[in-house]
Amino acid sequence: MSVLEARGVTAGYGSSAIVWDIFLQAKVGQVVAVVGPNGAGKSTFLKSLFGLLPLTLGKVFLDEEEITHLEPYERARVGLAYVPQVSNVYSTMSIVENLEIGALGVRTLKKNEIKRRVSEVLEIFPDLAIMPTKRGGDLSGGQRNMLGMARAMMGNPKALLLDEPTAGLSPRYVDVVWQQVGRIAGMGTTVVVVEQNVERAIANAEWVYVLVAGKNRHHGPAELVAALDLGQIFLGAMSSVE
Repeated sequence: MSVLEARGVTAGYGSSAIVWDIFLQAKVGQVVAVVGPNGAGKSTFLKSLFGLLPLTLGKVFLDEEEITHLEPYERARVGLAYVPQVSNVYSTMSIVENLEIGALGVRTLKKNEIKRRVSEVLEIFPDLAIMPTKRGGDLSGGQRNMLGMARAMMGNPKALLLDEPTAGLSPRYVDVVWQQVGRIAGMGTTVVVVEQNVERAIANAEWVYVLVAGKNRHHGPAELVAALDLGQIFLGAMSSVE
């Protein structure tokens, strides 16, 4: 059963469509990568899934319930989380305060349960657990990205959307971020990752979608997509994954 599904999604800015007729299915605990050249519409697609951009056409489903009509905060409440590439933490707040803010919009958490959930989330992110009082603005890029992921996990989401979580990071933190993605998926949360580092994304995903010029060009198991000539595909060549 698909936890997150996009059917025929067309979206963009104003009257200008950036992605057309996009489909995606992501199952329980699955890491799904969305890759493609610059300008392919990957981040636009992710924003449309979370409701930050309205759909011109298509529908979005979470746990087989349509959420197309829901506002972003409502999608968060029913179990869809989103971590943008930038502005993903509150720089003047501590790590713990960032996590507490992440819990405020979650209906299932009462005030007396937030402290317990903070402890649970910090167990998932040991690099953050050792400095809970450090301010978001004093963290490295990799630490900020992990805090953004940790804050999204406060609601124990069914699906987590990550936009370029390793962009600009050192090799060490690229490794750490992908380890955390795998750990989150192993706990049963579906993770959809938009990633510019194509080889690394394919190596860490179970299923891969390839977007070129705003359209689905290919999708399939990671090992099959890895065997394709993605350089030619990114230039617009057409073929298929069986």
